Amino acid sequence: MNKMLVVMLGSILMIGGMIWMLQSDSNKRGTSLSVNGTEDEQGQPLMFFCAASNRAVMEQIVADYTAEYGREIELQYGGSQTLLSQLEVTGAGDLYLPADDSYLKIAKDKNLVSEMLPIAKMEVVVAVQKGNPKSIQTLDDLFRKDVKLVQANPDATAVGKVTRRILKETGQWDALDKSTTAYRTTVTEAANDLLVGAADAAIVYDAVLHTYPDLEYVTLPEFASGTSQVALGVTQQTRQPRAALHFARFVTARDRGLVNYAKHGFQVEKGDVWSETPELSLFAGSMLRPAIEDTVKEFEQREGVRVNTVYNGCGILVAQMKAGQVPDAYFACDTEFMEQVPDLFPEPTDVSQNELVIIVKKGNPQQIAGLRDLTKKGLRVGIGHEKQCAMGWVTQNTFREGGVQTEVMENVTVQTPTGDMLVNQMRAGSLDAAVVYLSNTAGSGDILDAVRIQGLECSVATQPYAITPASPNALTASRLFEQICSAESQDSFTAEGFRWKVDMESSDVDD
Repeated sequence: MNKMLVVMLGSILMIGGMIWMLQSDSNKRGTSLSVNGTEDEQGQPLMFFCAASNRAVMEQIVADYTAEYGREIELQYGGSQTLLSQLEVTGAGDLYLPADDSYLKIAKDKNLVSEMLPIAKMEVVVAVQKGNPKSIQTLDDLFRKDVKLVQANPDATAVGKVTRRILKETGQWDALDKSTTAYRTTVTEAANDLLVGAADAAIVYDAVLHTYPDLEYVTLPEFASGTSQVALGVTQQTRQPRAALHFARFVTARDRGLVNYAKHGFQVEKGDVWSETPELSLFAGSMLRPAIEDTVKEFEQREGVRVNTVYNGCGILVAQMKAGQVPDAYFACDTEFMEQVPDLFPEPTDVSQNELVIIVKKGNPQQIAGLRDLTKKGLRVGIGHEKQCAMGWVTQNTFREGGVQTEVMENVTVQTPTGDMLVNQMRAGSLDAAVVYLSNTAGSGDILDAVRIQGLECSVATQPYAITPASPNALTASRLFEQICSAESQDSFTAEGFRWKVDMESSDVDD
């Protein structure tokens, strides 16, 4: 009996211990895996390839992030080109931060990087020992025989690459190359040579010297264009995109990582305000919904953010904005309704175009071939409301240009804030014809035909996208725009009847 009791007590203790261990493990996993309030994809440490020039500041940021969120970041430092090669060869890594964003652009062209988040700027300078004992003031001083010069390898590092590019343009690179005593694999190694007296001068970035109190730097006019933009890339192959982007947003937040960058002497960009789960507000014209809805959902999933999208007629959206409801971003159905809020959205980018068409019943029983036919006696016509939506405004312009406005309006029996409402009324048989966007007709080819409006450019609407400068989530809104402009998204626009217009190379929306 006593033996059985002992066994029972032992079993109870064992079960209790297992429960405690599971709960303990669950709590640990909750700390390491929970990002944005949900269990993240893998919960593994993030692998981060980081330029050596950013080592001091990044170690502080990583320490702050790990203390706050418990996720481990595995840092690997090196030259920007070296890290890019490792990223390409290994196919591993979640984040990549070179010292110059030209490497990120190369990585993006190779489909190695998806998102690029700007951080700060660095300037190319000549580092010298405190007090400048060699009196180095000009580029010619670096050519003197009594000056030992070290550089970072231009084939492996950003600062070396930028230096070579600048001086090749001025024809001074060969002379500097011959005067260089040694090349180092990272910019910090070049600074270390100077620190221990193995060199008299080193070409480095200004921010690197923040952790070298015994060194100072000289700025040269030849390096005036030697500014490197530091940006953080999230890799294409990451298996933990939400976690990688969570950390990337932390690094680039104005009240988190950028505070440390500023303390370390970097010229910081204007980052977003930090939030574990950013909420982005987007106002979009109703006719854009079928083209962007899936893209917005995919963006939310990858980024781990929320996009609160309000779809409505642009006239209604403009009225809401003038009443004080200002979204982070606005995607209008036509430039006219973007131009009504220029103070809120001063720099829009034209993204796509959509043309007006006349929709009729299948087989076109009324024999409507153009605008003039909408004046037929007894015809029931539906159009968009001029003050509530861009479609209505463009329609009235088209009627005026076509010289039929007065006559057609006599046949108009309904005016709605969206084209979808008109399509539904056509399907129900309460209208004989309606003027809508071509995109509104998608999925209705079984019972409706579309008649094109010929010869009037005003019948084509242009859809601009803009971000308000006051947005605390401007960078996030900019990445949403990039997603909207992706090849997959363009296919969605085309499938819905839109024509693509935006030129990403000249776009200013990513400011």
